[in-house]
Amino acid sequence: MAVRVFIGIGSNLDEPQEQLRKAVAALNDIRDTRLRRVSGIYVSRPMGPADQADYLNAVAELETELAAHDLLDALQAIEHDQGRRRDGERWHERTLDLDILLYGSQCINDRDLVVPHPGMHNRAFVLYPLQELDADISVPGKGHINALIQQELLGEVLQRLDENLCP
Repeated sequence: MAVRVFIGIGSNLDEPQEQLRKAVAALNDIRDTRLRRVSGIYVSRPMGPADQADYLNAVAELETELAAHDLLDALQAIEHDQGRRRDGERWHERTLDLDILLYGSQCINDRDLVVPHPGMHNRAFVLYPLQELDADISVPGKGHINALIQQELLGEVLQRLDENLCP
């Protein structure tokens, strides 16, 4: 049975807009998975060191037959193919970041995967594009998206670009 999944997409290196576009095309090619919709692109300041470029962010909605860990493996393969190197440093610039934000209504918490994505409930660059896709969604254990957006949010959204990432 297909599961509705939301994927956070971010980049601030090597032509970020093109990185997002290529990532969305690759999401559409994951086996047993269908890309349903993609939000607009949101520009945000980095959460990490301030001496890096602003990020471009979006959220994609998928339907997948894959188990959550198999989907994670597919996302990490896309990141690797687009030049992502995992060096252990958090919140540093990167070519591509793909995060499972929500996997149906499931809560997963193990060594390799935490869903809902930790911190998503207070990050503007996640909540605004997620709300664009589903204004009625709730984050398990955190609340309704509209209530979450009313809280103090991190990662200031500077603007929404008029770009379409759908393949």
